[in-house]
Amino acid sequence: MDKTPRTEPRQSWTFSNSINSEIRRAAETGIYDIRGGGAKRRMPHFDDLLFLGASMSRYPLEGYRERCETAVTLGTRFAKKPIELRIPITIAGMSFGSLSANAKEALGRGATMAGTSTTTGDGGMTEEERGHSEKLVYQYLPSRYGMNPDDLRRADAIEVVVGQGAKPGGGGMLLGQKITERVASMRDLPMGIDQRSACRHPDWTGPDDLEIKILELREITNWEKPIYIKIGGARPYYDTALAVKAGADVVVLDGMQGGTAATQDVFIEHVGQPTLACIRPAVKALQDLGMHREVQLVVSGGIRTGADVAKALALGADAVSIGSAALIALGDNDPKYEAEYQALGSTAGAYDDWHEGRDPAGITTQDPALMARLDPIAAGRRLRNYLNVLTLECQTIARACGHNHVHNLEPEDLCALTMEAAAMAQVPLAGTDWYPGKPGF
Repeated sequence: MDKTPRTEPRQSWTFSNSINSEIRRAAETGIYDIRGGGAKRRMPHFDDLLFLGASMSRYPLEGYRERCETAVTLGTRFAKKPIELRIPITIAGMSFGSLSANAKEALGRGATMAGTSTTTGDGGMTEEERGHSEKLVYQYLPSRYGMNPDDLRRADAIEVVVGQGAKPGGGGMLLGQKITERVASMRDLPMGIDQRSACRHPDWTGPDDLEIKILELREITNWEKPIYIKIGGARPYYDTALAVKAGADVVVLDGMQGGTAATQDVFIEHVGQPTLACIRPAVKALQDLGMHREVQLVVSGGIRTGADVAKALALGADAVSIGSAALIALGDNDPKYEAEYQALGSTAGAYDDWHEGRDPAGITTQDPALMARLDPIAAGRRLRNYLNVLTLECQTIARACGHNHVHNLEPEDLCALTMEAAAMAQVPLAGTDWYPGKPGF
């Protein structure tokens, strides 16, 4: 009898249970996987950076006696009426259709109380959001859903969306169960039919055409509104440079940790670059053109804490934008709805189900009964509280590094814990004065 002890069977890393399950699902249905949310794979992120607080070589600021400012002005290059914000944290574009009307109202309420702006997203401007947002950015997307000159003039800024971090080079999706009569009317679509947004604008093929379009938008709005250009985190140096040359007031840079209402899973997980890898090339493009701080840089994609905000600013951003975190602050993916998420075949914290329109929290849905669960006043207060905490955390770090404005944070305040983060952020590996690719080494 063979008495050789047997080793425990091992699961293949290449063909893991989750990969095998997806292969079986694809073989059974012949349909690629669509989901909401952002990338779930582990990748270098802000957690891989640490701040070097002040000690002898720098003195910290005393929080009770010395101020640390947080205000930011966006759109100072050409716009007659740039946007002035009390905090460097804005709300990213999330469409009505993807979100409920109550959720859009809550975003407007919370952002206004915190002193910042919201963004419409695809699908047009709702009265709920315009009525409760002191500062509202109107997204001008390839789909042109709901676009009209009157709403452009009613907005406080215009964001021309060229790319999105979760799907650079790809268009978004809105499943038919979310296209109600109101959504269909705003988007000029048939009710109940799946919708796929275009991946590029229909009336231009390159940066020269974009320059013409920006001039058209300025003329429509009498040169009052700042013009943002939003790019996905794919080729940040060249895309930022071309956006500046086309006449942008603000560049919005979205890394692949950013979420989406819905797209193919293969896009979310395999296209684009981590947010951390995108910031320094974009800043370098602005510096090479002599436009750093004159053209503002807004970074989005995976911002969760005040430390994330401070790190993005230290790497050269003027402000950040949050989307998924804002929805969680409103009450989405709350464990108190775990039984209902389980009934959907999901779980609280998975975020896959945002595209299906059955959100128990009443946020990513158009179902009237579910929408009624979200109190926009209470949800707006939660968002206000969250934004205030992010701002206070960012201020605390800036003071600890000896700065009286969060914009004075700099790469020299940072070190990296991993080789990958050091290379991407171009800050020294902890305990050294070196990072991979540093000039002269």
